[in-house]
Amino acid sequence: MRGYWGVVLYHPKDKYNWGTVVRSAYNFEADFIATVGSRLPKQASNTCKTERHIPVFHFVDWNSMRSGLPVECVPVAIEVDGTLMLESFCHPERAAYIFGAEDGTLPEMDGWSKRVKIATNRCLNLAVATSIVMYDRHVKRMGA
Repeated sequence: MRGYWGVVLYHPKDKYNWGTVVRSAYNFEADFIATVGSRLPKQASNTCKTERHIPVFHFVDWNSMRSGLPVECVPVAIEVDGTLMLESFCHPERAAYIFGAEDGTLPEMDGWSKRVKIATNRCLNLAVATSIVMYDRHVKRMGA
């Protein structure tokens, strides 16, 4: 398939989410994983040792992450207050899905045109939200 995609975690709060996110990223064939503001320790749930198979980047801050994204990569914010619903969202060919911590939101970004919402009544756990988005991309790309 054409294109690439990755997952970016902005100041992830819970170290246990990290293992689940990277394991899901490996299973759904993500092309990269990144964190902003935090290096997270190895976790038992990362049974695939994902960092051996998928590049994992650690950015110090928001600006370094923005400048470190691949050329023509579309940043897609996954937010509780998103304006686009995931069910009808058409995933870009090249994308970085950016998730904030459970206790905060993502900073504003110039030119941010894609803010996607998962149809729930409340905020989801970070690992659950990332897995839902990865699954949605996988299913929609397989059907294309």
